[in-house]
Amino acid sequence: MTIKPDVQVTGPVAQTIIDEALPGEFVRSVSKLHGGAIAAIYEIALTSNRAPVILKVYPQLLHWKMRKEANMLALVQDRLRVPTPRVLAVDDTKRHLKLNYLLVTKLEGTLLGSMEKTLGAEQYLTAYRQIGGVLRDIHGIPMPAFGSIGADGIMTPHVSNRAYLTTQFERKLEEYTRRGGDGSHARSIAAIASSYAHLLDHCMAAVLCHNDLHASNVLAEVAADGTVELSGVLDLENAQAADPLMDLAKAAYYLGPSERRALIQGYGDTGRPQVGLTLRYYHLYFALVLWCWMAEIGDTAALPGLTRDLQRATHVDSDL
Repeated sequence: MTIKPDVQVTGPVAQTIIDEALPGEFVRSVSKLHGGAIAAIYEIALTSNRAPVILKVYPQLLHWKMRKEANMLALVQDRLRVPTPRVLAVDDTKRHLKLNYLLVTKLEGTLLGSMEKTLGAEQYLTAYRQIGGVLRDIHGIPMPAFGSIGADGIMTPHVSNRAYLTTQFERKLEEYTRRGGDGSHARSIAAIASSYAHLLDHCMAAVLCHNDLHASNVLAEVAADGTVELSGVLDLENAQAADPLMDLAKAAYYLGPSERRALIQGYGDTGRPQVGLTLRYYHLYFALVLWCWMAEIGDTAALPGLTRDLQRATHVDSDL
């Protein structure tokens, strides 16, 4: 199953898009960029001194993510310590392309994920402390309820964090077994989710959560003195209204111990009891979600490793 669209954006097509969004500008070149799990991403260079712009083309299966991301970018604009792209055009007419697309400004900097091998250990940890600070900024944006965000807001609002996560665990466990996951393992996950659900009650109000803030969704620059500074935050298409610790857990999901500590240090005091245990609880949930996603898109090679991660994650209270 292919999620990311395979679409050719020619110079003339790009020019029709630019004519509507930026009258008077002319296309010099169109380059397809790597990255993005859902949208196909293109850089459009212009003949003027204006910076290039970014075109994101969304698959028909997830066409609604275009409007969601546009709304999320508008919500966070100028509210974070680092820039986010500005929306130039939102198009679902399919007049220029047969798919929905978003045109946004291009930010300065390089994806942190592509800089990892060139950075020293302390530079890298400094970047993760800054990511923690950016998460703190995002979590300063209150949301009216808990729930997944769709094209026009929260799709199924929940009045409490426990109500939201209980529903999500039920949905994902049903999907897990339907897509071939082991039934006895599903029952073990359900038991753990129920036993530790009281941890969810410590979050009293929902905030905006990026829900995918990893090294390939942040931009960074290295100054002449070697200082690393984040220069942008990308891809809010997975944002949700949830517990800030849930977002912190998602950002820490792929990290080693040193990076995880730097992230949490940069975030600062959460004001919550049993933080480590709560993060492990959410780790179990994200392992389940990721397993279901890889099964959905047909990436069967990833499933054995994710199954092992799920098995480890069921020991929520280990090493405390």
